[in-house]
Amino acid sequence: MSEKKAPSVWDGFKAFLMRGNVIDLAVAVVIGAAFTNIVSAVVKGVINPLVGAIGTQNLDHYSSCLQDPCKVAADGTVQSGVPILWGSVLGATLTFVITAAVVYFLMVLPMSKYLALQEARKKAKEGTHEVIEVSELEVLKEIRDALVAQRGSGHGG
Repeated sequence: MSEKKAPSVWDGFKAFLMRGNVIDLAVAVVIGAAFTNIVSAVVKGVINPLVGAIGTQNLDHYSSCLQDPCKVAADGTVQSGVPILWGSVLGATLTFVITAAVVYFLMVLPMSKYLALQEARKKAKEGTHEVIEVSELEVLKEIRDALVAQRGSGHGG
């Protein structure tokens, strides 16, 4: 009776690390972290001033009070009442939407257009290559037929 040795935890871990998608994921995390700085700079330096021209750049001061009187210290600690800081939630939501828009319009959309253009060029090149292959095949068939015809007429005379 032969017993199969179960793979060790170490073997499984090595196999996991050697898979290509783990490396791709690690690269994506590093690039994503670096790209976050770019997006934050665009949002902070361009988008927020534009939004600030319409309203305010800091929505954190907007709140409602569930239980009066609401008093919040300068450091953010609640002294009395139950304040709902809906301005902070709105600000975070706007930052997310603006960041997603910046990523989509400055990175995803141009990249997808570029990839579609590359794919179209590749298909056009493959289509030309297929036409060339077909025409070469046709020429080779004609040469074969001519050789067969020559051989047939040469032996018959």
